[in-house]
Amino acid sequence: MITSPSPGLLVWLDGELIRHEDAHTPIWSNHYGFGVFEGVRAYRTGKRAAIFRVKDHTARLFRSAHILGMPLRQSWRPTDIVQAQVDVIRENELGDAYLRPFVFYDGVRGLTPHTDQLTLRVAVVALPWVTDTARPEERRGISVRTSTYTHNHPNSHLLRAKANANYMTAMLALAEAKSSGADDAILLDQDGCVTEGTAANVFSVRDAEVWTPPVTSVLEGITRETILGFARGMGLEIREERFTRDDLYSADEVFFTGTASEVTPIREIDGRSIGGCEIGPVTRQLAEFYAATVRGCAAQAHKWITLV
Repeated sequence: MITSPSPGLLVWLDGELIRHEDAHTPIWSNHYGFGVFEGVRAYRTGKRAAIFRVKDHTARLFRSAHILGMPLRQSWRPTDIVQAQVDVIRENELGDAYLRPFVFYDGVRGLTPHTDQLTLRVAVVALPWVTDTARPEERRGISVRTSTYTHNHPNSHLLRAKANANYMTAMLALAEAKSSGADDAILLDQDGCVTEGTAANVFSVRDAEVWTPPVTSVLEGITRETILGFARGMGLEIREERFTRDDLYSADEVFFTGTASEVTPIREIDGRSIGGCEIGPVTRQLAEFYAATVRGCAAQAHKWITLV
């Protein structure tokens, strides 16, 4: 889990490293939820930190900004934002950490975020990540509920962009799930097909086939892509197809993937046990591959980690 900012924590704002408590923006900034962001993880590897797939996350940040029409490329290069993430890890002497680069407008004063009054702002914050040993349910699997909220339509929200406002429905779904005693939620689309969790992609395993919804209706997750590569390397058949929640109920294994959630097994959906509430062999092996890779212990890690 992410810890709170400590006094003197350095953040990167518009090209400068400044103290977190000095990073001020006007009160009207981003009040329409118009902006894009990324979530990136760094892991301690020996005496150094390693940022996992920081170039890929940064490339998606630029794609998201382009989709929303935000002129990020006019102000910054991807290499600048990668270096900013390296700098905040190094200067704060962090090992295990969570990075949040985000792009927003400084001063939406009218009825639209596209006016000549705007200044594009870019910030990068890194916070220590501490494993919560008090939550054993994440090791044995979590419980989820199917949300009553419908997943955003791709023509009403541009789903390929990791945009701030796209997460409003997910946060409502998460609050609903937690109020019912579950750990997280799964959202369905307008046709009743499975899309994703509140901040993670969803996978199921049936008869040695790995199923996951296509990226036409879900975020093109970087952890998702990583896990699909691992599954192919294991010789498993991949099915990127639409399916319904009863397909999840009858699955051998179900799990979430995401930068924060990594590979999280799901033991129960809507009160129905999945795989006898035990972590399945495919989920376990993928989780082990992922853990070894992000900490630089796997052969393929060299192409994905950036040492600080």
